[in-house]
Amino acid sequence: MTGNLTTIGFDADDTLWHNERFFRVTQDRFAELLQDHTPPDLDRPALERRLLAAEKRNLGRYGYGVKGFTLSMIETAIEVTDQQVPAAVIQELIVARQMMLSYPIDLLPHAQEAVTQLAANHRVVLITKGDLLDQERKLAQSGLGDLFDAVEIVSEKTPEVYQEIFNRHGDGIARAMMVGNSMRSDVVPPITAGGWGTYVPHGEIWELEHAEPPEASPRYNAIADLSQLPQLVSRIEKDRAAL
Repeated sequence: MTGNLTTIGFDADDTLWHNERFFRVTQDRFAELLQDHTPPDLDRPALERRLLAAEKRNLGRYGYGVKGFTLSMIETAIEVTDQQVPAAVIQELIVARQMMLSYPIDLLPHAQEAVTQLAANHRVVLITKGDLLDQERKLAQSGLGDLFDAVEIVSEKTPEVYQEIFNRHGDGIARAMMVGNSMRSDVVPPITAGGWGTYVPHGEIWELEHAEPPEASPRYNAIADLSQLPQLVSRIEKDRAAL
């Protein structure tokens, strides 16, 4: 039984509650605001590519979350209008940011049940990227805060970060599982570090979070939704106990 999983890590955004859809709504608003101020040859897909490029190069400056997204929209608006974007458009983008920070938290199906059930017999840790204050707000409003043994808001999710977190809050990476909707951030790095990674898909994935699934790894699993997670953990533990 010494090989049992003892620690379960959960991603937050679009694993436990809705998030990406608010970015999509704001991106639609961004395109609407700029449609009368951009060159005729800059269509909607081209504008979105420019915004994505800005987000990518700004990750190291601003990190993940609403702040970086907003600054990337403003930067892109200035660039594609040759610095002619009206101040009123910038103001609207700032208002859009404020709206993103006030959307109510809407838990995904089975999120509360899965965390509650696993917390009864495992350490559960929330591991998320994004703006510190915004992530703290969402966790507080989710009603899940008291279920977690620890909360880690990190700038990036790397194998080294997962090793350090699961050493600190668990019994090491080999006895830990990370659960999330991003193959790039939630699944591949913990498996690379020697742990378990479970993919639970939800909605549209931000382009910068795409990665190929590590299907060759025996520590990779995919489930349809969080209702299947407790059963998956139980099965893995039974298989390991039989070794």
